[in-house]
Amino acid sequence: MRAITKTGAFLLLAAMLGAAPRAMSAPPQKKEYLSDAEADKIRDAGYTGPRIVLFAKFAEDRIKKLQYEFAHMDSADEKRADRLNSLINGYSGCIDDAADLVDLGIERQQDIREGVKALQPRLNEFLKYLQNLSAYGPERESYKDNLEDAVEATQDAIKEVEKASKEMAPPPVRRRPS
Repeated sequence: MRAITKTGAFLLLAAMLGAAPRAMSAPPQKKEYLSDAEADKIRDAGYTGPRIVLFAKFAEDRIKKLQYEFAHMDSADEKRADRLNSLINGYSGCIDDAADLVDLGIERQQDIREGVKALQPRLNEFLKYLQNLSAYGPERESYKDNLEDAVEATQDAIKEVEKASKEMAPPPVRRRPS
């Protein structure tokens, strides 16, 4: 067996350390609450404004699915509470990410008007529905905590969107050539 010299040990250590970051770097994680198709759409959107629009649509989709679940309640369904909690968590994730993107867009002075325009009217509808569900929803105890988080996320997003509306620069004015 050969003895390892100091130079050989150093080269071996350098090679191991050089390979470690490549081996440990993972691809960007997909959000748990997004389907593969939704994650692809978010990734393909590229810019912040269109991503906000997509998250608003995905949140609206979760609300519609939630409404469907409540309209078609089956007392024998044992997984109903899991589906309700999953939809509420998915909604919260979409709203949180949309609000984060609004904040990021303001910080980076990006054009997020389209996203804010898509998100703003929906947030008030979502909040109203969630608050009604919190007060009068069937089997509230099974999803109470997640619903409180969803209401809070919506209220925070409303504040973020209002802040964005005030802080966004006005759109450029196009003048006719003279």
